[in-house]
This record gives sequence, structure tokens and C-alpha cells, in this order.
Amino acid sequence: MMTARIQNFPPGGHNRVLLHSCCAPCSGEVMEAMLASGIELEIFFYNPNIHPRQEYELRKEENIRFAEKHQIPFVDADYDTDNWFARAKGMEFEPERGRRCSMCFDMRFERTALYAHENHFPVITSCLGISRWKDMNQINESGLRAASHYPGLIYWTFNWRKGGGSARMLEISKREEFYQQEYCGCVYSLRDTNRWRVSRGREKIKIGQLFYKSEENKN
Repeated sequence: MMTARIQNFPPGGHNRVLLHSCCAPCSGEVMEAMLASGIELEIFFYNPNIHPRQEYELRKEENIRFAEKHQIPFVDADYDTDNWFARAKGMEFEPERGRRCSMCFDMRFERTALYAHENHFPVITSCLGISRWKDMNQINESGLRAASHYPGLIYWTFNWRKGGGSARMLEISKREEFYQQEYCGCVYSLRDTNRWRVSRGREKIKIGQLFYKSEENKN
């Protein structure tokens, strides 16, 4: 399957984009689609929600590996977990797609928007919405809020799932044999996912154990 070109280019006639990335599986298709469309991009990795540290490093290193393969600049931002936990206080038992997730998106996009403003990027976007587990409207609302703090900065609300994006995301993940994370990322998501698995007689998640497999290496 060939990587598709983007039909709708960045808004405002711009061709330079700062892409907030959460992991290699979610960003792989987005990165390849942008490159195929001639868009100049840079990766901004800011995800202090990811827990534990081992999981964070696995996701980051896979993302760095793929960015380096395509010679895409990669910005490794702070892992300021204390700040994230302070913001999450009182929302520990919120459901997925609830208030805690909006806080988390806001926090990550605020830092992305600040970096974009300081480094003269006209457009920011994120690969978070390519996951079917995420609420696209919730993500876009956070992105638009973050961009609104800086005159001239645009949050690109492109739907990366459409046009076969989700299928290509999986294909690229298998081709590259990316680390396959089994929960959203935060400690509360890990807790709730493990509770769900145990209730169904399944083992708890084992960090760093599961990787996508290419067709050649399935056996």
C-alpha cells in the first residue's frame, strides 16, 4: 500500500508544520503523508502523561528512530510528570475521554503552541486523533484553544483517520515493527485497563513486551 498524499494542505497557504507526536505508531502515517505531500515538518515530543518511565522511553525512542530514518527534526521536550500529576489532581477517577483527558491534551498542546510561537511555526497539529480510541472533537478543541493564545498561530484540525489513514498507520507499524503500547499512556489509563483485563481473566499489561510484527516475521 502506498502512502497517500494529503488532499487538503495546511491552512493559510502555509507549508511548515510542527507536529505534536505521542508515539511512533500514531505518527508514522502522518509523518509519511506530510513528506509525500512536500510539507516541511518537525516533531515535538511532549508527553509527561506517559507512565511509567520505561513506557515513556520506549515510545520516545521508537519515535526518534522513525524520525531519524526520514531525516525529520525531533524536539525532545521535558518529562515534567510533577506538573502533570498536579493538574490531574481530583480527576483520578474520570473516565477516558472525560475532563482528565481534556486537561492532558490542553497541557501538551499549550507547550507545543509555545514552542511553535518561539520558533516561528505558523501551524501546529497532532497525530493523537488518528487513534480510534480518541475523541477527535475533544482533541481539536484543545488544539484550537492552545493556538488561540498566539496571534497568527493555526491549529490544523485535519482528520488523519480518513482516506485510509488508520489502515496505513497499522501497516507502517507492522512494517517498522514498532513497540505496541496497550493503553493510552497515563497511570490511570494503565490502572483501568489492567482492571478490565483482570475482570476478563486476562493477564495485566507487561511493559515493553509487545511489538508489531511484519508479515515476514509473524512465524
